Amino acid sequence: MEHPELEHDETARIVKLELEMDPTKRISSAQEHERAVAIFDLLDENQFKLSKHDGPYHLYMRTDQRHIHFDIRDVSDEMLVNFFMALGPLRRIMRDYFQVCDSYYDAIRTKSPSQIQAIDMGRRALHDEGSETLQDRLSNHATVDHATARRLFTLICVLTSKDKG
Repeated sequence: MEHPELEHDETARIVKLELEMDPTKRISSAQEHERAVAIFDLLDENQFKLSKHDGPYHLYMRTDQRHIHFDIRDVSDEMLVNFFMALGPLRRIMRDYFQVCDSYYDAIRTKSPSQIQAIDMGRRALHDEGSETLQDRLSNHATVDHATARRLFTLICVLTSKDKG
């Protein structure tokens, strides 16, 4: 689901993104890498527009493990919108995504290139499914393009991942 109306709107973007990570939870080096890349790529290129407020935006995200909290502010850090999104509709996709990611990282060490490619195709398909579900779930509050939804899905997965400590 692409949104051509976003392409020419220079204000329809996130210019700052922060995740509030649970300080007691440790994440794996692979998850830390995915988090850093997703934030870098998202800030480099994204299309995000609140339905009732112009951007650009600062986005703060956190979880209570049942919901993702979106705190969206203007560039002066004044509150624009604060909303919660239940994780229930994403749970199955995220569980499958975590399993396939584990298989993918194991396969990199031991499997043939064709086996790795097959697992990676499954991983990408689940990532796409998660981002499409996320786009739909966000649609009452914001319009986002597919690439931005993919990166946000990655960040939600990192925020909700199980402790690797």
